[in-house]
Amino acid sequence: MLLADHQILTRIESGDLKIAPFDPERVQPASVDLLLDHFVRVPARPEEEIDTARVLAGHTVLAEIDEDGWLMRPGDFLLASTMERVELPEGLAARVEGKSSLGRLGLAVHVTAGFVDPGFSGQITLEIANLSPWPIRLRRQMPIAQLAFTPMAAVPQRPYGRAGNHYQNQSGPTESRFEIR
Repeated sequence: MLLADHQILTRIESGDLKIAPFDPERVQPASVDLLLDHFVRVPARPEEEIDTARVLAGHTVLAEIDEDGWLMRPGDFLLASTMERVELPEGLAARVEGKSSLGRLGLAVHVTAGFVDPGFSGQITLEIANLSPWPIRLRRQMPIAQLAFTPMAAVPQRPYGRAGNHYQNQSGPTESRFEIR
């Protein structure tokens, strides 16, 4: 079950759900449009193998989207973030989805990591890939994704952020902190 537009607005007005900056004009029937922030992370050494048996710090470099935008060539991959900072209450999860108009151009905004846990707080990192045969120019503050909200059947015993989670309170595009436990 997803929250409807009026339920999203009510939860934001009550302070239960926080999105900042927030523009009520970006509320859709069952989601909120999110905007692209101005920083991206691009592969530092794309020719190097990534070994998932160790933490992967330093495999990307931070860059800024300038006034002319950021050109993504076919096959390019980068990390970006939403302009908005989101704070989910412990009884609400969310899904990041692409904008259909961008998907029809071949732009994927979350390669596989579209789930946002209850209790998460921070900017949302997007894994953007150009799957099309065309170069696509990204622009600062363009609508890039949408966030849909799902009430939990029960509040989790360990909401995100209470167990030393990797990405709580992240700011800007955040590279992988993957580790095998």
